[in-house]
Amino acid sequence: MSKLLKAVVVCSAALVSSASWSATASTTFQVTATILSSCTVAGTTLNFGSNIDPIAASVPLDSTSTLTVTCSNTTPYTVALSAGSNAGGATNFTSRAIKNGSSTLGYQLYTDSSRTTVWGNGTSSSSTVPGTGSGSNQTLSIYGRLPSLTGAVPGNYTDTVTVTITY
Repeated sequence: MSKLLKAVVVCSAALVSSASWSATASTTFQVTATILSSCTVAGTTLNFGSNIDPIAASVPLDSTSTLTVTCSNTTPYTVALSAGSNAGGATNFTSRAIKNGSSTLGYQLYTDSSRTTVWGNGTSSSSTVPGTGSGSNQTLSIYGRLPSLTGAVPGNYTDTVTVTITY
């Protein structure tokens, strides 16, 4: 082979070996998250008073307390209250009572400040309180009324009410 041809072959081989042959491939993938509906609820004590004189006090005695509801944004919820541990039945809302030993005083819990709508679980002429979560704390007021002190025996009266939030 001629020297020129040999030089061309050598140069061509050098060019081919130094040339970079590249290719690409691509794909896609999903990024996901599943956000659940979530709610929490906390309450404060409803206190009709600490030093009630049953002879001098004017009745009814009214008091309020609050529930703090936190539900994920746009989550619909409903808040129900039990009849209390002294009512004698889960839906016996007309017999809510605070108790001191064997002595009881009837009371009621309402959804409204005019104290006309009994707050319960939606049965037995009671109502629940609906709402929609905002992702932040929402405050609900509980309006209590102790209508009478007749027969009140001195002492500490208590009841326990269960709050249920359905979402």
